Amino acid sequence: MSAPDVFAPARLGPLELRNRIIKAATFEGATPDALVTDELIEYHLRPARGGVGMTTVAYCAVAPEGRTDRHQIWMRPEAVPGLRRLTDAVHAEGAAVSAQLGHAGPVANGASNRLPALAPTAMPSPLSLRMIKAATTADLERITAAHAEAARTAAEAGFDAVELHFGHNYLISSFLSPKLNRRKDGYGGSLANRARLALGVARAVRDAVGDRIAITAKLNMDDGVPGGFWLDESIQVARWLEADGSVDALELTAGSSLLNPLYLFTGDAPVREFAAQFPQPLRLGIRLAGGRFLRSYPYQEAFLLDRALQFRAALKLPLILLGGITRKETMDLAMAEGFAFVAMARALLREPDLPRRIQADPAARSLCVHCNKCMPTIYRGTHCVLAEPGRH
Repeated sequence: MSAPDVFAPARLGPLELRNRIIKAATFEGATPDALVTDELIEYHLRPARGGVGMTTVAYCAVAPEGRTDRHQIWMRPEAVPGLRRLTDAVHAEGAAVSAQLGHAGPVANGASNRLPALAPTAMPSPLSLRMIKAATTADLERITAAHAEAARTAAEAGFDAVELHFGHNYLISSFLSPKLNRRKDGYGGSLANRARLALGVARAVRDAVGDRIAITAKLNMDDGVPGGFWLDESIQVARWLEADGSVDALELTAGSSLLNPLYLFTGDAPVREFAAQFPQPLRLGIRLAGGRFLRSYPYQEAFLLDRALQFRAALKLPLILLGGITRKETMDLAMAEGFAFVAMARALLREPDLPRRIQADPAARSLCVHCNKCMPTIYRGTHCVLAEPGRH
């Protein structure tokens, strides 16, 4: 049986996409009042016009304390009119649109949010320099219900899909991590206990929206830190999600925004550029010690493929391959290996029209050099610093 054409229409749960290319969730830095702006809409119109099958809005928190800072959207009735403008605009370009839903947990900045950040276990925050509170059972029940309500809000606002954030040591990922989760109750200890929140959230979302919209989950394959969540446990969690039928596909990711962020991105470590975003003396501290946090890993095409293939062998569930997808031959390889979709991020910041270019010329090459200097721009509007003015 021949591999599917990445540019042919494909089904994702109840949804049909015009092709198998997804714009991955990358925080846009375009919501200063925690509401949709014209800049956010334009950010997603660029890849929609550029040929992706679906673009993903990031990051839509399910609760106000679940934001990495207070400027991020959180799903509430006041956000719906702007979200509807965004989904209508993307649909007019022929693309679908997904909302990434989640709770930042220990990655949340409690000082910015003016609300305590939450984690499985109390710990100091390297981000806000405040203590992170251990989530109570009541907190977890509230947050599970908030995911369900946020999914209903997304459907009301015209989204075609939601992506549940189970990665990067955000709240649900932190519960999966044996390094961060030291609880002694029903949410800690065994893998089944540590996965209770993830499985409960996915089921609550499915029960809330049924088959009205597609549901995917962004799942860490590994945290990239000693003692963290690792492949064998992640594959088992993926099997449980598959058995429950709560998600239509998994997008496989890696790394920890809290402890090792460049493990996901690979490529250069832009320490100086990150430091420049902060006032002194924090700027000097980041320049001197930032290399310990922003560790550099060599870039290669499809750098998550070897790990993702272990999930492909263990599951029948549709999988989305993320990480270093910039060429037609890489897309074809993903299709040949049994992945249902590919997700692109940095390459689309540099060239939102890259899918259309590749479709017109399979030999086309991305201009992205994986310098990661786009990462510090999240504080003023995420963009490629190397893109020609006016190109987008």
